[in-house]
Amino acid sequence: MDFFNNLTNMKSDKSMLDKEYDNSMKDEYFNKIVSKLKLDKDYLEKYTSLIEEASCELKNCSNCKNILECKNKIKGFAYLPKVVDGNLLFEYKPCKYKKTIMKKDKYKKNIRNFKTPEVLLDASISKIYKTDKNRFKVINWLLDFLDNYNGHNKGLFLHGNFGCGKTYLIAATFNELSKKGYKTSIIFWPEFIRDMFSYDFKDSVEYVKNVDLLLIDDLGAENLTAYNRDEILCPILQYRMDNHLTTFITSNFNINELNSHLSKSKDGIEEIKAGRIISRINQLTDDLEMISKNLRK
Repeated sequence: MDFFNNLTNMKSDKSMLDKEYDNSMKDEYFNKIVSKLKLDKDYLEKYTSLIEEASCELKNCSNCKNILECKNKIKGFAYLPKVVDGNLLFEYKPCKYKKTIMKKDKYKKNIRNFKTPEVLLDASISKIYKTDKNRFKVINWLLDFLDNYNGHNKGLFLHGNFGCGKTYLIAATFNELSKKGYKTSIIFWPEFIRDMFSYDFKDSVEYVKNVDLLLIDDLGAENLTAYNRDEILCPILQYRMDNHLTTFITSNFNINELNSHLSKSKDGIEEIKAGRIISRINQLTDDLEMISKNLRK
């Protein structure tokens, strides 16, 4: 008796699946998906609800004019089926708008910044402020650098007033080179060394030692200690100098003011140790000053 009851229930369930599937097939987008899958109806019926979800997302995509209008669960993606070894699998696939963005942002995989604003990831030479003649010398230096970069060029020690756009200019330069496959990194120095006791700090230091292009941003704004000067900054600069790796530095101090800053510690004035840092900076970089309007106001 139980056998016949189970058989009856199975037939009833199959009938309901058939009905639901046939009803869904009336939908243009459901039908379009099923036609491409080329799988048996008996197999597809088990996935009717998932195919319905996919057809809804496909319909959203067909009427979408830009990614900002996306109505799907995950913006820029559609939940669609595919056949793998005769089995039906579902995955999120990027739409044409998302693919364009992904292609445009592909260079960001070559960027690893530490404690810096997200806006620097989108810094661009085309967007830099070019109407102030006080910026021309630096901009021309950077454009020349871009034209002649071979992987081992001297970097720039760029100093000047607060908010004049030093970091953005260099970030824009780095982004252009990351599009060519070079690995770049910007470290906001005051925050970077505050993390010296974090579990992954050693790995971070090793990374910035070896990256193709490095910017040490806002050097001189940190709370100086003999340790972060002699055991962190100096080894980074020494390694990059020994291996001819391109290094940039920004600071609100000129080289003499930076020397004075680096010489002061709780142990007193340590001019020789500061001088070692300055010597390495001079080996690694050209020295330029930029005094311009404060763009952060």
